Amino acid sequence: MSDLSPTLKLAIDLMSRPSVTPEDAGCQDLMIDRLKQLDFEIEYMPFGEVKNFYAKRGKTGPNLCFAGHTDVVPTGPESEWKVPPFSPKIIDGMLYGRGAADMKGSLAAMITAVEEFISKHPDHPGQISFLITSDEEGPFVDGTTRVVDALMERNEKVDWCIVGEPSSTTTLGDIIKNGRRGSFSGDLTVYGKQGHVAYPHLAQNPIHLAAPALAEMANTHWDDGNDFFPPTSFQVSNIQAGTGATNVVPGKLNAQFNFRFSSELDFDALKVRVLDILDKHNLHYDIDWTYNGLPFLTRPGELVDAIVKAVQNTVNITPKLSTSGGTSDGRFIAKMGTQVVELGPINATIHQINECVEADSLNQLSKIYSRILTNLFAKNA
Repeated sequence: MSDLSPTLKLAIDLMSRPSVTPEDAGCQDLMIDRLKQLDFEIEYMPFGEVKNFYAKRGKTGPNLCFAGHTDVVPTGPESEWKVPPFSPKIIDGMLYGRGAADMKGSLAAMITAVEEFISKHPDHPGQISFLITSDEEGPFVDGTTRVVDALMERNEKVDWCIVGEPSSTTTLGDIIKNGRRGSFSGDLTVYGKQGHVAYPHLAQNPIHLAAPALAEMANTHWDDGNDFFPPTSFQVSNIQAGTGATNVVPGKLNAQFNFRFSSELDFDALKVRVLDILDKHNLHYDIDWTYNGLPFLTRPGELVDAIVKAVQNTVNITPKLSTSGGTSDGRFIAKMGTQVVELGPINATIHQINECVEADSLNQLSKIYSRILTNLFAKNA
């Protein structure tokens, strides 16, 4: 590894640690050691079994926060990997290993970018911070959301945030996420009456009862979206009913569904519309809701402009702003009134066997992050 860049050395060190969610496996300590050398004040913020930390350098001025997670998803069958998933290796210019794209490569690029920037601007204006969790790939209960709540309770202000999620599609920097749709799920149980299929008049089939209501929800036009968000979408993700026997009408049906919604709607409005449809079909039901987060949007302005300029100057492309895809911890940070943008490596292999990124793209990502810092804090230097 002696001939590797500082970014790749750190990425490989982080990737060598088996931090399957919610484990951290020493990744945060490795990052903290580097940040302490830069005079960051470190605040350990564990909740439950989850490790989190918040680190900050500077006392006044705008606060730019680098946010991310050290946990990774399970590897799947290790025998199917080109290299052992926690023994990362560069093959033909590609860095293989779990976390290469999601998102230890970004974490390494963040650290080395800040090191580079501070070496040139030790007395920079403003504040630089890190918010790091080991609970993003899991239930996300004791991770970023708890840290954000604690920071808000003491009126900590984060003006700008870069989340290192793998946002790029075909080349580094082609897409930056300047928002995400909201998300919530419903767990619906529809009750009927179990009986013999030969005597349907003595039974009530919950599959037959629920099907028209689910079909209506699937065909409902919830909204038109707007300039930044696509229309709200509804998807049934699971349905279970029946005893396994072909001659028994089941007594109940369970269906799970999810909404990804635009900023044109909110959780309460959607919930009312769902309940109206279920009641219209005279169903006997119970429903439990899981609220995953509101939509958030960072409009073009100082942060977005600084990022676009940094990408243009580093890789000579103009990134496209997008709110597509799933959720991220950015939704929690946005609750603080923070402008949040996601920028990271190509996402083609995330969560897959043989997860990989082009090794040099992490060096370029570090340069982009460093130039963002320059654009925000040292543009006249």
